[in-house]
Amino acid sequence: MIVRRRAVPAVLTCAVLLLTAGCSSGDGGGDGSAGWNERATPGRTAASSPSSPPSASAERAAPAKGSAEVVRTVATGLDSPWGLAPLPDGGLLVASRDEGTITRVDTATGKKTELGEVPGVSPAGEGGLLGIALSPDYAADRTVYAYFTSASDNRIVRMLHDADRPAGEQLGAPDTVFKGIPKGFVHNGGRIAFGPDKLLYVGTGESGDTGLSQDRESLGGKILRLTPEGDPAPGNPFPDSPVYSYGHRNVQGLAWDGSRRLFAAEFGQDTWDELNAITPGGNYGWPEAEGRSDDGSYRDPVAQWGTDEASPSGIAYAAGSVWMAGLKGERLWRVPLKGTEAAAEPQSFLTGEYGRLRTVVAAGAGRLWLVTGNTDGRGDPAKGDDRILELRVS
Repeated sequence: MIVRRRAVPAVLTCAVLLLTAGCSSGDGGGDGSAGWNERATPGRTAASSPSSPPSASAERAAPAKGSAEVVRTVATGLDSPWGLAPLPDGGLLVASRDEGTITRVDTATGKKTELGEVPGVSPAGEGGLLGIALSPDYAADRTVYAYFTSASDNRIVRMLHDADRPAGEQLGAPDTVFKGIPKGFVHNGGRIAFGPDKLLYVGTGESGDTGLSQDRESLGGKILRLTPEGDPAPGNPFPDSPVYSYGHRNVQGLAWDGSRRLFAAEFGQDTWDELNAITPGGNYGWPEAEGRSDDGSYRDPVAQWGTDEASPSGIAYAAGSVWMAGLKGERLWRVPLKGTEAAAEPQSFLTGEYGRLRTVVAAGAGRLWLVTGNTDGRGDPAKGDDRILELRVS
């Protein structure tokens, strides 16, 4: 039976998390039993750290109020964009979920150059080409990682990027580094990111089978922690297992704060969407708990939202806050932090102005890259959709 907190009139509830989330050293909606689950929009209006992070009581809180301003539109005309990876030269790589392609966007001119199509992508429902990430040694090895839905599972591959080859032919043959993640029409997870420890973190979904989330032998409904070669990372909380945390429903956002602590965003079912601070080996409750719970064996979220106001996808850390893109909620949320606690109630920005928001990535110097998601079959595309925006935030 799902354990839910009694509904309250506030938009969201902030939870206190006294445990810090760990990296070893070192970034819808509706009924989950049937149909789509990224929530159709009804119209636009390491197990241990080498140096302990400071305690929450000793840390400085981010200001209760911040700001977010759209500086410019970087690119338009993107088809079902999902993953985004900034390049060392200032360009951006963007993955198309439905087309299965990766495209380079020149951030100065907005010019788009297709690198190529990723072989084996089988898009359907929420599946397709999802998260992408650059190797921690990309400047030397030119390797791009991608998470995608195949005909049989969700998997992670890596490919060489040769920018000297003609457009459309710049991706080398994929090398599968990890496979066997459950796939479904819904809840495929898909976010991947290399952490400050240079290990690969993977957000997965339970593919509509809620029992997988509490099964530590399953890869569904988890955050995984892998070596770049796809092996379980040293120091993981469960011996010889890639599982880093469990009890998740559908993880689609991963980001680290300035003290190398991991945060993750995920879809709830009917009541609460969540932002969580991730503890190695932590159980985040699904399907027994959605949002905060009275059961102390489950980790409570840092913040939670009614599902109409969020449907979270990507997250980023900037200016002392976690910034969370909302799909059905059609807004950007700012969660100011003090350690792993919310320092104040989250703020929303851009509500209804750009439709569904899919991915947000830190751009440095108090800026964010923000990707819209209106061509994913659930949005209401406007002229020029989908687009990448540059924001200035505080």
